Formats: sequence, structure tokens, C-alpha cells
Amino acid sequence: MSVDEVLLDSEERMEKAIGVLKHALSGIRTGRATPGLVDSVRVEAYGSQSPLKQLASIAAPESNQLVIRPYDTGTIKEIEKAIVASDLGLNPQNDGKIIRINIPPLSTDVRKKMVSRIKELAEEAKISIRSIRRDANKVIETAEKEKEISEDDRDKMKEEVQELTKKYESEATEVAKTREADVMEE
Repeated sequence: MSVDEVLLDSEERMEKAIGVLKHALSGIRTGRATPGLVDSVRVEAYGSQSPLKQLASIAAPESNQLVIRPYDTGTIKEIEKAIVASDLGLNPQNDGKIIRINIPPLSTDVRKKMVSRIKELAEEAKISIRSIRRDANKVIETAEKEKEISEDDRDKMKEEVQELTKKYESEATEVAKTREADVMEE
């Protein structure tokens, strides 16, 4: 792997770590209803586990309500069962054609727990980013030992990897802070 490839690969992997963080945070409940709340729900339908969004359209017509419209009304019972079985604490109401979920307001304790979970997820992303930095530095060290690059190049590249690390760690922090503010919003 060439030196430029190391930097590109590191940046790509760090970008993916941020993407994973954003996806994980989208499933954390705020006081408002969002289709992301049920992203993690998997439904047993047609003989296999499928993500809910492949079986139904999900909308938030009001700030405290989700509406789920199955593409096939025959799957409505399975969808309802999957939502109840998920650990989201949601109570679906089925009228035969659509499922409505009223989102209750969050208590202060629940909000604080969610903020601590957001911080955990952000820290996991940062750990992942640091691991990517460590991998890149190993490749750079190996290249220098095998005389593919000079010591000056090695130091310059390590500095670039460190700058990438700082950039993506601060992005993880910002994404988490934004989500924390959403959760704490009354």
C-alpha cells in the first residue's frame, strides 16, 4: 500500500466511523417523533427477518406521532408484533390498514440516560478513529523500516494522520453535542 493510499484509506475509514455514529444516534429518541426511531426494528415476514422500512412507509405527521403504512396489509400484525417486541417502549395502535404510534413525552431521567448513551456512542466512534490512526501509523512505520519512505516523510505522514484523527474526533463530538441538545430539548 502506497503512502497516499494509507491516508486515503484512513480518511475513508474515519468517515465511515462517523457514519456509523450518526446512524446509531438517529435511533435515539428525542421528544419528537422521527422515522429513525424504528430503524432498528426487524420484522419476521415472508419467512425472513426484514428491516421495517423495507416493508412499510414511515412518516411523522405530527411531532408526537408516527404513522406506519405497510406496503402489504397482510404484514400489519407482524409489524405490530415486532414493534411491541423491540425494546423501544412504544405502543402501536393498529386500525387494519395503518399503525399509529403515539410518542409519549420523555421524563428528565430518561433524557439523562439517553444523553449518557449518546456520550458512550461518541466515545466508541472516537476509539474506532484512534484505532484507524494506530493502523495507519503501523503501515507508515513499516514503510520507513523497509526504506520505502524517509524519516522526514514518515514524520510528515504521521502528522497528517494525526490531523485527520483530530478532525474526525471533533466531528464525532459535534454530532454527539447536537444530538444531546435535541434530546434535552423540552
